[in-house]
Amino acid sequence: MEVICLEDKAFHALLDEVMARVREQSSSVVLDKWISGSEAMQMLRITSKTTLSYLRNEGKIRYSQPQKKIILYDRASIEAYLEKNAKDTF
Repeated sequence: MEVICLEDKAFHALLDEVMARVREQSSSVVLDKWISGSEAMQMLRITSKTTLSYLRNEGKIRYSQPQKKIILYDRASIEAYLEKNAKDTF
């Protein structure tokens, strides 16, 4: 086993560099505007496709149907639905 010794300043400089790289990579992650039904169900914390279709049919969340069997859901409308139904604490 090899032991590596670093001075305090060098250690903190190394940590700063690592943190900068992590921030750079995490800021480059772009979320898709349109998500699949399974992703929508995961965001809403539901397990029933029937509940998802109810929310869609009642106009509570936006969707797009580019092909007959493909239904995509608007991520922003799901987030807005969750915010609208959030309850404030007492």
